[in-house]
Amino acid sequence: MPNALQKIVARKVIEVEARKQHSPLELLQDKVRSMPRPRNFFRAVVRDSAEPVRVIAEIKKKSPSAGLIRNDFDPVDIAQRYHQAGAAAISCLTDEDDFGGHLDFIERIREAVPLPVLRKDFIVDSWQIWESRAAGADAILLIAECLTEQDIVDYQILAVELGLTILLEVHDVESLYRVQNHVGFPHAGYSLLGINNRNLKTMTTDLAHTFRMVDLIEDRRVVVSESGIRTAQDIQRLQQHEVGIVLVGEHLLRQPDPGQALREMRGG
Repeated sequence: MPNALQKIVARKVIEVEARKQHSPLELLQDKVRSMPRPRNFFRAVVRDSAEPVRVIAEIKKKSPSAGLIRNDFDPVDIAQRYHQAGAAAISCLTDEDDFGGHLDFIERIREAVPLPVLRKDFIVDSWQIWESRAAGADAILLIAECLTEQDIVDYQILAVELGLTILLEVHDVESLYRVQNHVGFPHAGYSLLGINNRNLKTMTTDLAHTFRMVDLIEDRRVVVSESGIRTAQDIQRLQQHEVGIVLVGEHLLRQPDPGQALREMRGG
């Protein structure tokens, strides 16, 4: 039986082929040529001495593992609250079927806040990278578990040509070994390495997964811990392992005021 990730990817392949009919590559390329450069997502989140922990705050309405997360879902209002609470960047789910997202959210968020925005979706085709750039995204997610090594290299080259930061995400140790040397390719300053504490095959989450994986990583400056982060203490534990970038969403979105929840998580 296919696991959860395989089911999503199979659906996404069909979905992308349909979307291509409505937005041919040439139209996306024409739009991109007239757009200003993306905001620098990498620079926004790679830590410095003044800000030891950077939070990528996520916006999503629901997920396969959690179901409906937030009833009064307004992506622009949430983004503004995150910005006021000190988020370094925004992650926006654009998958509609499983996460209640929409590609239009990216442009609406960018108009409302000055933070760079990551398009978080399941990239299975280079066309989606052009689509992401045309929609105003500043960064894209590449999930190692659903891409070949050659796809990852090709997508990284295209993303950098378009000025997009790449969040290259892994969960399995095997995937980490397979892609670790590609972080920073083809140019340093465009790639982040995400460790997803949620197993996308089973949808179970374990924060300690980052602690185990990070011991295998030489440059921890670009590591992003994703999923299962709920408290200031969780962030402190990650700091002890030299992880200075976190991606947080579900916990914040379940609170009455996501911005206040973010302030508390950041230590006040």
